[in-house]
Amino acid sequence: MKDLKHLIYFENLLDNADNELVEQAAKDGRYIMGYTCYHIPEVLLNVDKCVSVRLRAPRTGSIDISTYYMSNYVCEYARALLERAIEGGYQFLDGLAAVDACSMMNRFYEHFNILKCNEKPHFFLPILDVPYKTEDFSYNHMQRQLEVRLLAAMKEHLGVDISDSAIRAAVAEHNIICRIMQEISEMRKADNPVITGYEFHVLNLVTYTCPKYLILPYLQETLEELKKRKPDDKLPRARVGIVGSEIDDPEFTRMIEDAGARVVFDRHCFGSTPGREVIELNDKEDALPQVVRHYMNSCECARYIADNKVLQRRETADRLAKEFKADGIIYEQMKYCDFWGFERALVSHIMAEEYGWPVLSIDRLYNAKGSGQLRTRFQAFVESLEIKKIQKGGK
Repeated sequence: MKDLKHLIYFENLLDNADNELVEQAAKDGRYIMGYTCYHIPEVLLNVDKCVSVRLRAPRTGSIDISTYYMSNYVCEYARALLERAIEGGYQFLDGLAAVDACSMMNRFYEHFNILKCNEKPHFFLPILDVPYKTEDFSYNHMQRQLEVRLLAAMKEHLGVDISDSAIRAAVAEHNIICRIMQEISEMRKADNPVITGYEFHVLNLVTYTCPKYLILPYLQETLEELKKRKPDDKLPRARVGIVGSEIDDPEFTRMIEDAGARVVFDRHCFGSTPGREVIELNDKEDALPQVVRHYMNSCECARYIADNKVLQRRETADRLAKEFKADGIIYEQMKYCDFWGFERALVSHIMAEEYGWPVLSIDRLYNAKGSGQLRTRFQAFVESLEIKKIQKGGK
């Protein structure tokens, strides 16, 4: 297929957490709010003059210093973030919204504060408590956390408007991005898609890591370009989806596709499900409680252990695999991720035995693109899916 006009530009934006659009937003008088987890409603970090940046540590090399502080058994995402923070890579932030989601990320926030990794006088780091269930009292608890610990702190430290109208404006901007990404994602349902999984991963990541108002024109132009793009004549050998924990490196997706597959859906942290769904608001109640319900109900984090949420994660994976006509599912987790470690070990069997999906189950390092073992396992999985299709056709 013909290369997308802005793909190289998007790739360059992903080379640094403080990319040129983030720098431009700061020059425009915007405040940069960092976050690491879907449990923090992204739209609330984009009210008024604020813009959200979901933290990554691109081009991570050695993480020896952060390992010294945090130990070998902490997930490499948390360690990579701390390593970059110690290097001064997050000095551009005006605030960092944290959640008590897992002990490993708590260690990152703790050391970020102790080691004074941001020297701005107005910098603040609120930590919110996240419920384990989606009940009425859980929604109320989360709403109160957001009001007192996040929004009030943003107003106090940055002087921004946190009113209902400001939240609604942020949701409206968010929805424009989501509709574009949803339309692009729908293109992956075609038998021969006009976009690769790698390209979609890059596009989706820039929506998380760049100011919405600056990245929007490039996304709109890319959408129109894709509508006219002609796919390759050769069909992918297999169609797969990815389910699991944090993946902020599109090279992981490229590795799968280099093995002959096409990644057609992404249900992982930093993916489009959840994350790029339109937030529907009514005028009968304030925006904040509606935002809270949307994020808590759509969240697929393995931290939620209530029965309805456990079933929801399985049903979502099954639904996406059917909608996008996948041949198999790759379940992955960041090494030492407790929540997804249990989830992957159990559900990879359930999805195969009860739902009938071919499943590849892996754990991986944060920087996995150089792993020859993973590359071999992806190749073997693609070959097994081809054999299953041949056998099915024969029957």
